[in-house]
Amino acid sequence: MRSFEQRLNRIWYGGAAVPWWLAALVPVYRAITALRRLPYRLGLRKPARIGVPVVVVGNLVVGGSGKTPLVIALVEALRARGWTPGVVSRGYGGSARGPRLLDESSQASEVGDEPCLIRRRTQAPVAVGRDRAQAAALLLGQGVDVVVADDGLQNPSFARDVEICVVDGRRRFGNGRLLPAGPLREPASRFAAFDFRVCNGDAPQAGEIGMRLAGDVATALAGDAPARALDTFAGARAHGVAAIGDPSRFFDALRARGIEVVTHPFPDHYAFVAADLDFGDGLPVLMTEKDAVKCASFARPNHWYVPVRAELAGIFFDTVAAKLAVRKVS
Repeated sequence: MRSFEQRLNRIWYGGAAVPWWLAALVPVYRAITALRRLPYRLGLRKPARIGVPVVVVGNLVVGGSGKTPLVIALVEALRARGWTPGVVSRGYGGSARGPRLLDESSQASEVGDEPCLIRRRTQAPVAVGRDRAQAAALLLGQGVDVVVADDGLQNPSFARDVEICVVDGRRRFGNGRLLPAGPLREPASRFAAFDFRVCNGDAPQAGEIGMRLAGDVATALAGDAPARALDTFAGARAHGVAAIGDPSRFFDALRARGIEVVTHPFPDHYAFVAADLDFGDGLPVLMTEKDAVKCASFARPNHWYVPVRAELAGIFFDTVAAKLAVRKVS
């Protein structure tokens, strides 16, 4: 599985030639997505509204672009501006099928790693479900007056008031082709139609809002050791573990701190077991916070995670809140 994912990444982002059989499947993908949207285009079905403003944060490509840190930052910013936000997610990677409200006992294996991370970081109500409207309805009983959807730009069944698309500034749209020949869920031309276009990392292009992911401390997964400045790992070897859309971004961030990283990339949303982190040498193991929510139960004293925060100009959050306020009073 990992070797197949690596091969796809070489094709999508590394300039490798697209095999004929992948190119042949693009019309099939295009037809399936068109059929999914057809009842809504014809007016036979209408996107479900849940009674409060909804903002969707997503991307155009498969894999990570920084949307979950942005969701966390958006929840915190809306709360600071007087809103009571909640989060809805499909719960990708979890076993739960029906709509479910997360609580302190919720496990990543049941509800997905990203919803667990969002709830832990924000303490906001979080609901998951394949039917996002049904899941979001669970949030209304928690006093929520605005819903932030983690992903779902391509879901026509769920009405929204603001759409935010995040793009990885380094990888952008890869080879620019639709799945499975490329990483795009929709044509890249769709990018211009979103309310806000956020660029994670490298210099944003015209019309894009710049976002930087900052992480400068490491937190122990086990025990009560105090958090350490990431710089204290500099000049020595450490294992880097990442099961995110672009593991190299995490490894590069560690190297930028002067850490000699032994890299261990895993597929996005990978379900870790203890043996995956047993490297037999006692070196520090540094992982993303998204991975930490799946590894806490078998963590060792040398296991650390690096939380990141999304940094954007305050005017971005002011503008999003203003758009949502218009919907709230309409």
